[in-house]
Amino acid sequence: MNITGKTAFAAVAITAALALAACGSDGGSSAGTSASGSSSTNCVSGSIKASGSTAQKNAMAEWINSYQKSCNGATIDYQANGSGAGIKDFINKQTAFAGSDSALKDQDKTDADARCAAGPAIDLPMVGGAIVAAYNVSGVDKLVLTPEILSGIFSNTITKWNDPKIAAANSGVTLPDATIAQFHRSDSSGTTDNWTKYLAAAGGSAWTFDHAKDWKAPGGQGAKGNDGVGAAIKSTPNSIGYVELSFALNNKLATAWVDNGAGAIEPTSANAAKTIAAATVGGSGNDIVLTLDYKTTTGYPAVLVTYEITCEKGGDAALVPLTKSFLTYTASDAAQATLSTTGYVPITGDVLTKVRASVASIS
Repeated sequence: MNITGKTAFAAVAITAALALAACGSDGGSSAGTSASGSSSTNCVSGSIKASGSTAQKNAMAEWINSYQKSCNGATIDYQANGSGAGIKDFINKQTAFAGSDSALKDQDKTDADARCAAGPAIDLPMVGGAIVAAYNVSGVDKLVLTPEILSGIFSNTITKWNDPKIAAANSGVTLPDATIAQFHRSDSSGTTDNWTKYLAAAGGSAWTFDHAKDWKAPGGQGAKGNDGVGAAIKSTPNSIGYVELSFALNNKLATAWVDNGAGAIEPTSANAAKTIAAATVGGSGNDIVLTLDYKTTTGYPAVLVTYEITCEKGGDAALVPLTKSFLTYTASDAAQATLSTTGYVPITGDVLTKVRASVASIS
């Protein structure tokens, strides 16, 4: 995907500003969206802290900037410290909401529900994205990789760029006789969880480490956050690593096309959107959990959805109004429209309608 020009971006920014114009600068405490999805958020003064997913860092920065410009007296501090750390911060009552590339499950779900006390913690899918295999190999402008090859590279069984399996998938491409410098996340990461879910689902017997937020496979080098992995790839010849697409775009990194068995698919927001749009919607009540098909052959298969996690009921009374107001804005058409300009995928259709209803339930 190519980032659109300044004119297109400015148009989106103006749309966002107009949508927020109704906010004003007083300390209103209600929030909602119209049936059409246009923002009718009442601005709320005060400050909240949030933390978590690095994958959504760039999207969150744009949203916070737009909200705070239109809503005087509001401060939202989002620390991109990784999904695992963000969930822990939320459970420990350090933040008003958490960002995570995976929905709450197991003990984290139990602990988050206990933090909320009066009501469950809810997962709100808010940002879609592609997880790409970004690489730095001189002279290789297009690289095609299969799930089997990716599994081999990231489990340290394929260690040379001119390995026969890589060469067979890239006929006519001159691959160097060089050792692959593989980078993965060093911190607990929802991006890692989704990347390894893809490898486990599509890689077959080539991937034997299941999926987890913490990296389990041998070999390679760890780097913190999507930004850390992206920077490491950019500065290291013959390297490869997995990052959310916007970080590859920001670092001007080449990204591999992925062939799930029916032809190579380019890692673009539009192709990732096809996979996210086909997700199965689960969860109970106002908790929304998406199940993705990592074996798809019609869209880019390695995708993620980042969730904002907060209390449906029972949150800190002083923080709930601003939390609800800000999340109402992020679920608006204007805010979602900004995602496609920075390498992300907007949440759309019935899923977005459900998200808006869930946000409206926060009290």
